[in-house]
Amino acid sequence: MIDQLAKANSGDTHHDHTEPRMTLTRRRWLVATATVAGGAALGRVPVRARQATPEATPLVAGHDWRGEHWVGSWARGMVIPSPAIANEVANEIFELGDRTLRQIVRLSMGGEQIRIRLANTFGDQPIIVGAASVALRDHDEAIDPASAHDVTFSGLPGATIPANAIVLSDPVDLSVSNLAELAVSLYFPEATTGSTVHGLAFQTNYISSAGDFTKEAVLPVETAMQSWVFLTGVDVDVAAPRGAIVCLGDSITDGELSTPDTNHRWSDILADRLAAAEEAMPGVLNLGIAGNRVLHNAPAKWPLYGPGALARFDRDVLAQPGVSHLIVFEGINDIALPGFDAAAAEAVTADQLIAGLRQLAERAHEHGIVAYVSTITPYEGSDVYTAQGEAIRTAVNDWIRHGDAFDAVIDFDAVVRDPDHPTRHLAAYDGGDFLHFSDAGYKAMAESIDLALFQPD
Repeated sequence: MIDQLAKANSGDTHHDHTEPRMTLTRRRWLVATATVAGGAALGRVPVRARQATPEATPLVAGHDWRGEHWVGSWARGMVIPSPAIANEVANEIFELGDRTLRQIVRLSMGGEQIRIRLANTFGDQPIIVGAASVALRDHDEAIDPASAHDVTFSGLPGATIPANAIVLSDPVDLSVSNLAELAVSLYFPEATTGSTVHGLAFQTNYISSAGDFTKEAVLPVETAMQSWVFLTGVDVDVAAPRGAIVCLGDSITDGELSTPDTNHRWSDILADRLAAAEEAMPGVLNLGIAGNRVLHNAPAKWPLYGPGALARFDRDVLAQPGVSHLIVFEGINDIALPGFDAAAAEAVTADQLIAGLRQLAERAHEHGIVAYVSTITPYEGSDVYTAQGEAIRTAVNDWIRHGDAFDAVIDFDAVVRDPDHPTRHLAAYDGGDFLHFSDAGYKAMAESIDLALFQPD
């Protein structure tokens, strides 16, 4: 199928627009300015942005029959834990029987009510949650007890999450601000294994000693971990539809090598900027998964890499409440992993990767979602670099910059590359492995994004 798509799309950057996939109210040109260390502009890149009419975007508002406007404020993609990662952190993090799990999330958007989403996506047995609460975080594992609220599910104090299912909590009357830190506490009365996780959180979460401590101000911590378990989303009820930006990506979006517990992923800095804007702006949902690819699912030995972007698109993009925008920043693992951490038979060509990216744009557009794409960033010097892979990256980036499948281009490659050696990162932005970025690199990426891409009309 991908080969057929590649043949149909190879070299095709201009299309007949007499029957557009979306009804357009206007076509506007936006300018993305890429900035390097010292503030020097690398260039001004014209990109097209299209906007659908309200009739073409019935799913974007997040409006339901009760008159509520639910929008995703925090989300993470879930995967199967990899034993090697679990052993490295601590096996105990996935054994939750008669324990309280307190997980910390930073919301991108505030609201007057919240609700949580729990996922048993990869479990083969039901998960029993005996009690749950939410509260504003004070510090570390401590919460503000005055803000603590019980969480119910369909009116019940706990929930049974069927195998392969997601459950949504009832609304909680807790007012939260933009960028608020929320503590979600879950008590598991029976032996429970964390079969559905986000394995590289770069956020410390906590497991108690035996007992239900869901509303205790200070959790008696037995184990700390850098994973989110079962918790896949937090939504807020806003006064009017504002939308949400899904950042669909790999370990660079996930924040690999950023400083833990500081919210220095590029998506976090984008959320900071949007929250500070004078106009009401969308929330930001980070759906990055380390090792993720566009075309292939995780290799058998590394389930932590998750289903590929095409395979998880419905769950991680379309199912997000109020999603209005998509930023796709994937492809380096399709290029680099085969033969290293994945089967050599899964090697891809530039045309195949382009076809996969085009599919993501088409899937978004058919649901009225404005879709942006980022260029693939340099990786020379990393353990997975090859000259052949660099040729593929160059070809795909050329298509991204000059094609019209997406509504605009975010040129992260232009932001982070060394102008004297463009197949490498600037030293100031490198995280230490020539593939991922330092906090400064992630900040530069986020600050290069033109907020006009998300301005309401």
